[in-house]
Amino acid sequence: MIAAGYEDGNDATGLRTDPLFKLAMDRLPGTRRPVLAIHRVAHREPAGPARPAAHGPRHGRPLLPELPPGAARIVLDIDDTFDAVHGGQQLRLFNAHYDEYGFQPIVVFDGEGRMIAALLRPACRPTGRQIVFWLRRLIAALRDNWPRVEILLRADSHYCTPEVLRFCRAERLDYVLGVAPTTTLRKHVTELEASTTARAARASGEKLRRFKEFYDGAASWDRVERIIARVEAGPQGVDTRFIVTSLDGVRGRTVYQDIYCARGQAENHIKSWKTHLAADRTSCCRAAANQMRLFLHLGAYWLMWSLRAAMPRRSLWRVAQFDTLRLRLIKLAARVEVLKRKVRLHLPRSTPNQPVFTSALTQLPRMLT
Repeated sequence: MIAAGYEDGNDATGLRTDPLFKLAMDRLPGTRRPVLAIHRVAHREPAGPARPAAHGPRHGRPLLPELPPGAARIVLDIDDTFDAVHGGQQLRLFNAHYDEYGFQPIVVFDGEGRMIAALLRPACRPTGRQIVFWLRRLIAALRDNWPRVEILLRADSHYCTPEVLRFCRAERLDYVLGVAPTTTLRKHVTELEASTTARAARASGEKLRRFKEFYDGAASWDRVERIIARVEAGPQGVDTRFIVTSLDGVRGRTVYQDIYCARGQAENHIKSWKTHLAADRTSCCRAAANQMRLFLHLGAYWLMWSLRAAMPRRSLWRVAQFDTLRLRLIKLAARVEVLKRKVRLHLPRSTPNQPVFTSALTQLPRMLT
């Protein structure tokens, strides 16, 4: 229902009698019996006393991806997003940066763009202890299925805490994390910034990017780490970024440009999840119910991602946005004909993109398994 563009719980009342939704629930379209499961799940409110701690051990369970044969590494992109609310929901909190009340869920994607987990949280920056508490369950679930596969964490600077670094070393996890600039770190790149600015001035306004590696650490860290600094100078001034990594034997430029910068795709995945699948519809009163809604929208993301992955590799459909797939391939007019031994769906003869339907339907049995 959410993948088809009906994210509001009130839509479930009318969709209970929709013929295609009945087919999805193994019901014949001609029967008068409605699909009650859609209505119940969409309006799910946990019974019992209020449980505001929606970040407890029973919530935010991961959906494990299917690794290709011979895969040696799983890349996890961890990020968070702001979800504004306009009611008295549990766990809501005022965020001064956004000047609104809301949530700040943590979301995790793998390197291929599949969504693995979504955790409802108050709209504040998570502490290192909270991040480790949740990462421990996520890594344990991955290791139970693939004990020999390496895991690489990618995240921005507010996930680079002493607790996270300590946890990664204890669990033998590779990491590439952003680091907030400090006075100590900037001392290592003062000369590099000056020389890069001078070179950029002689290059007629073109941007110049240079890198430097060194070992250092914050006072709260247990030990020094490998730090990679990226200095970029141009007409708009100097911009310096720092990352910390456990990867050895890889050039600093390669680690930053090819590995760390690739996590920027997670922003596009979050956009697809929130904008195209309306994952910010967390309007339930109880936190556990809103966590359930995040899980439902996570499942809708998997449906749309799987449909896009089934498209021909070199076609434009392989990179189409979720709302494009919905408007071109899902929300179409059709006539449902119930025969004695089969149910036949008739599309208009003028339906566009008919070869895409043929390609997608041939992949449908594999998608379902």
